[in-house]
Amino acid sequence: MDTMMRWTLLFWTSLAVVVPVIITLWCSVQRSKRKIHMKDFFRKSKHGWHCTDLFNKPTYCCVCQQHILQGAFCDCCGVCADETCLRRADRSLVCKEIMAPSQADGTLEHRWVRGNVPLCSVCVVCKEQCGNQPKLCDFRCVWCQTMVHDDCKASLSDGEQCELGEFRSLIIPPHYLHHVNKLRRRHPDEYSKLASACGSSWTPVLVLANTRSGNNMGEALLGEFRTILNPVQVFDLSELPPSKALQLCTLLPPGSVRVLVCGGDGTVGWVLDAIDTMKLKGQDQFIPRVMILPLGTGNDLSNSLGWGSGYAGEIPVEQVLRNVLEAEVVKMDRWKVQVASKGLYFRKPKVLSMNNYFSVGPDALMALNFHTHREKTPSFFSSRIINKAVYFMYGTKDCLVQECKDLDKRIELELDGERVALPSLEGIIVCNIGYWGGGCRLWEGMGDEPYPPTRLDDGLLEVVGVFGSFHCAQIQVKMANPVRLGQAHTVRLVLKTSRMPMQVDGEPWAQGPCTITITHKTQAFMLYHSAEQTDDDDESSTSEAESSAPHDSPKPAGPSSARA
Repeated sequence: MDTMMRWTLLFWTSLAVVVPVIITLWCSVQRSKRKIHMKDFFRKSKHGWHCTDLFNKPTYCCVCQQHILQGAFCDCCGVCADETCLRRADRSLVCKEIMAPSQADGTLEHRWVRGNVPLCSVCVVCKEQCGNQPKLCDFRCVWCQTMVHDDCKASLSDGEQCELGEFRSLIIPPHYLHHVNKLRRRHPDEYSKLASACGSSWTPVLVLANTRSGNNMGEALLGEFRTILNPVQVFDLSELPPSKALQLCTLLPPGSVRVLVCGGDGTVGWVLDAIDTMKLKGQDQFIPRVMILPLGTGNDLSNSLGWGSGYAGEIPVEQVLRNVLEAEVVKMDRWKVQVASKGLYFRKPKVLSMNNYFSVGPDALMALNFHTHREKTPSFFSSRIINKAVYFMYGTKDCLVQECKDLDKRIELELDGERVALPSLEGIIVCNIGYWGGGCRLWEGMGDEPYPPTRLDDGLLEVVGVFGSFHCAQIQVKMANPVRLGQAHTVRLVLKTSRMPMQVDGEPWAQGPCTITITHKTQAFMLYHSAEQTDDDDESSTSEAESSAPHDSPKPAGPSSARA
C-alpha cells in the first residue's frame, strides 16, 4: 500500500512538473510561428503595422468596432485592429498614400480615419472635445490632423480642402511626388516650379533615425513622425543607409531640404559622410541642412549646436518639428584624420572624418573598453544611464591602473609645423566643438583663466592635455583646468613606441606606432537652436554660451597657436 501511494505521489508530482513545461514550450513555439507569420504579412502590407500586447489608451477595432486590449496598429494612418480582423482591415481600409494625384483644382482632399482619436482633441466645427465616448467614434484627417465629431462631419462642405495642418511647410504632399513622377525632364528648375504650389516657405524635412542609439527611442519616434509627415520622409537607418535615404533630396527644390537626425554623434557623422558623398557626385545644390535630435550617450555635437545633451521624450514631436522651422543655419568645420602606420609604407593610410574631437589617452581607453563590451552584449547597453555608469566604472579603474602614463615620452606634437614641448601627460585631446565628454566645456575649463574663444567655423582646432582619468573627472565638474596646448589649423602627432588607445568622435581603436595628421576637410551646413541654453543653468554660463554661439560667417583667424 505504501509503495502504491509512493508511485501515485511520484506520478502526480512528475505530471505537475512536466505539463507546465510542455505547455510553456508549446506556447513558445506557437508564439514564434505567429511572429514569423505576422512579420511576413506586415512585409507585404501597404500599412505600417505594429503588434502590441497592450494598448496604452482605450482602443477600438476599426473593423468590428469592439474594445480591444491587444492587436495591431498602423503608425502611418492610425488604423487599429484585433488579430482576427487584421486581414480584413488591411484589405478594406486604405493607408496614407505617399504619392497620389490632387483634385482638379490642384488641392488635396481630407483623408479621414474613424475612431481612436488622440486624447484631449477638439472638433474643428463645434470646438468640443472629441473621442470622449466609450465606442469607435469621431474622425481624424491623417494629413492635417483635423478632428471632427460624427455628427459634425456633415457640416463640413464637400469641397473643403486639406491644407496639411500646422506643418504644411515641412510635409511633402502626395501630389508633389505624383507630379515629379510624371516629369519627362527631371531638372532642378522643374522641381522649383512644382514647389511653388506648396508655398514660398516650403522647407521639407527628412527624418533619419537610428533605432539602436542610446536609449532605443528611435522606433517609437519613427512612428510618431510617420503619423504627422508623409511616410516617405521618414527613414530607419537600420534598414536603409543614409546615402540612399538622402537621394530623396535630389527630387526636391535645391537648398530647401532640412534633415533631422535622430541618434548619437556617431549617427550624425554617418549622415554627414553621406552628404560628402553627394558632393563627390556633383549634387552640391541639393545638400540639406542638418538638425540633431540627441538619442546617443554623449551627444556633445548636439550640445554644441544648442539641441541639448539628450532627448527622452520630454517634449512632443510636434515641438521638435517647430524647432526645425525656427532653427538658424550655421557652418561647421569638418576635419580629415589621416593615420599612417609606421613601417607599412605600401599600405594606404587610414582616413577618418572628424566632427567633434580626436583623442589619445585615458578617455579613448574608456571608450575602447566600453565599445568592446557593447559589441559582446549589445542588449545590456540599452539605457543612457547604464552607458554612463559603465564609462564611470572604466574611468575609476584607469585612475588606479594608469595604463596611459608617460604619454609625453611616447608621442610628439606639432601645431602648424611647430613642435610643442609636452609636460608629463597621459592624454591629448584635439577638439573642433565646445563640448566634450558628455557635456563638459573642455577648452573653457573652470572659466577662471583667459583663453582664446572657440567657434565651429573658424578653421581652428583646440588642443589640450590631461594628466589622467582623475584630471578628466575634475575638469568635468569644473574643479580643474585642462593643459591648453594651443590652437592650430593643422595638427600632427607622432606615436613613437607601443600601442595606445585612440578615438575619433567616440569610435575607438588600439593603434601602434604611427603618424596622425589632422587637416581641414570641408564645412557642413547645420541647424543651430538658440532659444534655450543647453547644459548649464546659471546666468554666467548662459552668457558664455551665447558669446560662443556659431554664426554663418567665420571670425578672422587669430594666431595659429596660443600656448597655455
